Amino acid sequence: VCFSGTVIGVVIYTGKETRSVMNTSNPKNKVGLLDLELNQLTKALFLALVALSVVMVTLQGFVGPWYRNLFRFLLLFSYIIPISLRVNLDMGKAAYGWMIMKDDNIPGTVVRTSTIPEELGRLVYLLTDKTGTLTQNEMIFKRLHLGTVSYGTDTMDEIQSHIINSYSQVHSQNSGNSTSSTPSRKPQSSAPKVRKSVSSRIHEAVKAIALCHNVTPVYESRAGVSGETEYAEVDQDFSDENRTYQASSPDEVTLVQWTESVGLTLVNRDLTSMQLKTPGGHILTYYILQIFPFTSESKRMGIIVRDESSGEITFYMKGADVAMSTIVQYNDWLEEECGNMAREGLRTLVVAKKSLTEEQYQDFESRYNQAKLSIHDRNLKVAAVVESLEREMELLCLTGVEDQLQADVRPTLEMLRNAGIKIWMLTGDKLETATCIAKSSHLVSRTQDIHIFRPVTTRGEAHLELNAFRRKHDCALVISGDSLEVCLKYYEHEFVELACQCPAVVCCRCSPTQKAHIVKLLQHHTGKRTCAIGDGGNDVSMIQAADCGIGIEGKEGKQASLAADFSITQFKHIGRLLMVHGRNSYKRSAALGQFVMHRGLIISTMQAVFSSVFYFASVPLYQGFLMVGYATIYTMFPVFSLVLDQDVKPEMALLYPELYKDLTKGRSLSFKTFLIWVLISIYQGGILMYGALLLFESEFVHVVAISFTALILTELLMVALTIRTWHWLMVVAEFLSLGCYVASLAFLNEYFGIGRVSFGAFLDVAFITTVTFLWKVSAITVVSCLPLYILKYLKRKFSPPSYSKLTS
Repeated sequence: VCFSGTVIGVVIYTGKETRSVMNTSNPKNKVGLLDLELNQLTKALFLALVALSVVMVTLQGFVGPWYRNLFRFLLLFSYIIPISLRVNLDMGKAAYGWMIMKDDNIPGTVVRTSTIPEELGRLVYLLTDKTGTLTQNEMIFKRLHLGTVSYGTDTMDEIQSHIINSYSQVHSQNSGNSTSSTPSRKPQSSAPKVRKSVSSRIHEAVKAIALCHNVTPVYESRAGVSGETEYAEVDQDFSDENRTYQASSPDEVTLVQWTESVGLTLVNRDLTSMQLKTPGGHILTYYILQIFPFTSESKRMGIIVRDESSGEITFYMKGADVAMSTIVQYNDWLEEECGNMAREGLRTLVVAKKSLTEEQYQDFESRYNQAKLSIHDRNLKVAAVVESLEREMELLCLTGVEDQLQADVRPTLEMLRNAGIKIWMLTGDKLETATCIAKSSHLVSRTQDIHIFRPVTTRGEAHLELNAFRRKHDCALVISGDSLEVCLKYYEHEFVELACQCPAVVCCRCSPTQKAHIVKLLQHHTGKRTCAIGDGGNDVSMIQAADCGIGIEGKEGKQASLAADFSITQFKHIGRLLMVHGRNSYKRSAALGQFVMHRGLIISTMQAVFSSVFYFASVPLYQGFLMVGYATIYTMFPVFSLVLDQDVKPEMALLYPELYKDLTKGRSLSFKTFLIWVLISIYQGGILMYGALLLFESEFVHVVAISFTALILTELLMVALTIRTWHWLMVVAEFLSLGCYVASLAFLNEYFGIGRVSFGAFLDVAFITTVTFLWKVSAITVVSCLPLYILKYLKRKFSPPSYSKLTS
């Protein structure tokens, strides 16, 4: 802010200019791979319809108005085009979504899309965020290292006893002489070369951690009480359970909670001061003179405080080891211990301090204020002034904080890897932390080699590094976002080809737009289905770009969850979502789609045979309601009951994730399986029609009754043949449809006439009840279905599917 004049206007970034909007991309309309495959088959069926109609007109000899006959044949054979397929599939997808949301094993799961549940069964690449997705975003203080001594979770009570002793000594001195405590501690702070006792070093370290942060204690139960009363209440009730800490980072809160656990509690904070409570219940007040917030460039934060009792001014600083190693005084342990902690998967922070005299601080303050008022290069000048303080600081300690992995992350990642899914971790974190989490989560196995891609900025460097990476086999890749950009700029195809061969890839320091770019890159180069999973606003663009987006409701709000196709509450739920629900959705839709096509093909085959026998006459075989009833009440329920079918029990699918690999090959619905169903339809249609024509005796009108009854029975038996695991609703559907058909034979007998005008005859109800009718229908049905049952038995006997070997 410039104080040299009046404000004329304020520029505020809004709308498209805000960072969150610039980081997100326009969502695309997601279409499942199964839908695209069915579209291809439907196109093939359309060509078959046109070809069949042209053949019929050709065989007719193009007599009379042949083009009119062509259109009549197109209408007669139009049942080849499965119009009801879309309705059946969409209803099936709605059923899958309902099943997923009602699954008690993955509570809280929400399906936000009604178009792509089958995608869950076809995934090859899983791109995941780290913080809040693989980890809980809940930090636990694990390690305090003072150089010569290290404290872990099992020795925190020692730190607590040291803190209690040191503060009891200070307060006993204060009660005897209010000024005596200052000289006793002055030499230590001003002369760091004098070897300090472990107790005093712990005291300094804990005090630094308790003061150097941006945490504010909040007392929720005291909302609405006036400031004066609040202060009085805080003064007398510091152990209040309603106290919570608020900060921009969970790391900060963890550190302050830890200092509370060892005896030094942050009880109050405002813009100018903060108050700590000692183990003895005394209040220490510190005035905040300056605060230097953490930035991604500086990787450190600092604070200058004045002790109210002694008047001492101290500059505390904490930050990443990369930034702090050049700021602190020479030591021989910091780098080594940071490496040790990183190998344990801990997030490290280096804490340091510097005592300032009143003159030093006044000089700094005047220069700092001057820099803040400068018009040109303000940020650079302010940074330069702060850096003048950041020299030869006294290294106090190194802290290790663990971001705990979510429950069952390791077995879930192992399951996904066994299922043939390649996992890429895309995170904004630094390289060391990302590598640690990749190891601790078993994304990268302990025995596996890791190739850390050296930072590259030029084409030549990228070429050399790619060559070095190419020489390694079966090794995980860790690469930073900047290096990735360079590689993709010059060697996109080569890099993606090499990366796709890796068992795991970790991309660190990734921006949100980079995450989305990687997703699109994989889709473009591999043509495989991708899934993105994340929990925060920075994952939204990646989730929207992927073929299947999964959002986790975490601590960063619901932005990712609302933008995703599926929303889950924990990462471990993704295992069941893919292995069980993904498998079932794909298998069921594939069976349902092909059966609906078969249903149309078989009746079109019968119509073609009928027309061929009667000199290629374009006369319909079945009238009005029969055609409507065939696709609805007579066969709808049994065919739709295929959405309840499952080839493998959920427990088996989770126990043997390798079964998932077969799904990604797309063998359940392919041109091969489609052609098999076409052949079945032609065979059955031909048998049904020729059988009815051969077996009719005196009344030609009986052909309709015999053939249509045999057709319905064949369809019901074919559903039974297709089903792999019976459900009680399937049995109900079969008998319900059969009952509806028998009832319609009695009530709608005039529809079984071949044509009121041309033949003028109606079905004799008495004929339906005769043994002749029953044996003819039974004979035709047995001939049309029995060979298929025999073939299915032989296939299962000599070439069983992989899952049957497990279930037998």
